[in-house]
Amino acid sequence: MPYPQAVALDRQVPKVMTLFARASSESPELPLRLRGLAASVNPDVPVGEVRAMRTVVQASVAEPRSMTWLFASFAACALLLAAIGTYGVISYATGERSYEIAVRMAVGATRREILGLVVRSSLRLVLIGLGLGVAGALALGRTLSGFLYGVTATDPLTFAAVVALLVLTALVAGYIPGRRAARTNPVQALRLD
Repeated sequence: MPYPQAVALDRQVPKVMTLFARASSESPELPLRLRGLAASVNPDVPVGEVRAMRTVVQASVAEPRSMTWLFASFAACALLLAAIGTYGVISYATGERSYEIAVRMAVGATRREILGLVVRSSLRLVLIGLGLGVAGALALGRTLSGFLYGVTATDPLTFAAVVALLVLTALVAGYIPGRRAARTNPVQALRLD
């Protein structure tokens, strides 16, 4: 801002001024040279910090960057909790259906069909949750648009990435109990019930 514009309406001189200087290189003696130039113009003007523009820019984006990392870590924790929860629910539901699975295997169901049955039930839960989550995200998108940089609140690529990641998580969380259910011996499972 030009100096005359920085003077307030009551003709008070601004207490702080920021000067920008373009230099061809960043040498260690550059701050001393800049202080010497300021002192040659007016020796009564103190020169505070001399910083490179790169340092100023990094300081200006430090808080948003740390908030981004905080939100990303919360998202990773939420994804981990969703995977553990999905695994727990599918594992419990598969254990509760052990008699049904044993009967299916006794009448000729293959291990692949049993695995598909368990994984489909895992996917069904996640797809219902994704449907509700995407609808909620679209509804609240305008509220969050002020916090986003470089993407819109309804960015299809972001939505597709999240959906793909959660579906992959559901597949992995359903695969483990499904594989265990497919390996059960139908005779032993029928005897236990």
